[in-house]
Amino acid sequence: MRIACIIPARYGSTRLPGKPLAMIGNKPMIQRVYEQVSKATEIHEVIVATDDERVYEAVIQFGGQVMMTRADHLTGTDRLAEVASTRTDIDVIINVQGDEPLIDASVIDALARQFKEDSTLQMGTVGCPLLESEYNEPSAVKVIVNRLGNAMYFSRSLIPHPRHAFVVAPLKHVGMYGYNRQFLLTYAKMEPTPAELTESLEQLRALENGYTIRVITTDQRFVGVDTPEDLERVNEIFHQLEA
Repeated sequence: MRIACIIPARYGSTRLPGKPLAMIGNKPMIQRVYEQVSKATEIHEVIVATDDERVYEAVIQFGGQVMMTRADHLTGTDRLAEVASTRTDIDVIINVQGDEPLIDASVIDALARQFKEDSTLQMGTVGCPLLESEYNEPSAVKVIVNRLGNAMYFSRSLIPHPRHAFVVAPLKHVGMYGYNRQFLLTYAKMEPTPAELTESLEQLRALENGYTIRVITTDQRFVGVDTPEDLERVNEIFHQLEA
């Protein structure tokens, strides 16, 4: 089974323009993400998928593998599917966001192993503990999981509603996905679904069409970069790590 990690990287960002090339220490963010992902032992190759020449050249410069994709993709999934459509040798694709420079390779490996252990698995993702301060935060997406380890629902609201007390610990969804390649191509062609449009959560499209999403859990917290403040915080973390 050949497993590839694809990192979608758009140059445009409302809150942090040019985000993939924002410097973290002496390296652009896309290089930091690429290097972290490359530590995963279950991954055979890492590919950056971008529609911007500046990002493309930056990846070439640090010796990474990169593919230019169309600029008209509406979602990151569409960008992944374009890469998948050209690479019939790949069996499983792990999608890591290009703004996760502190991503832990062990979590990527754990997700990849789910596909090795279950050849029927079509899609997987990651959940981590939800902080109480995130209960009412719409940007912190919640997921509830059944006894088989599969997602029941994702929501920006707190689920399940604690009528009396929490019987199950709420999980925060981490935006890392794994796909069986053939399923990814099918998934990208599906029409948006009502719950997906209501919540603005693309993964609900799979659930509404009856597909299973496996959820692995980790105790690790992930630090993404969405704002200049996030970038400053991540720079401080790397400065401490490399001191």
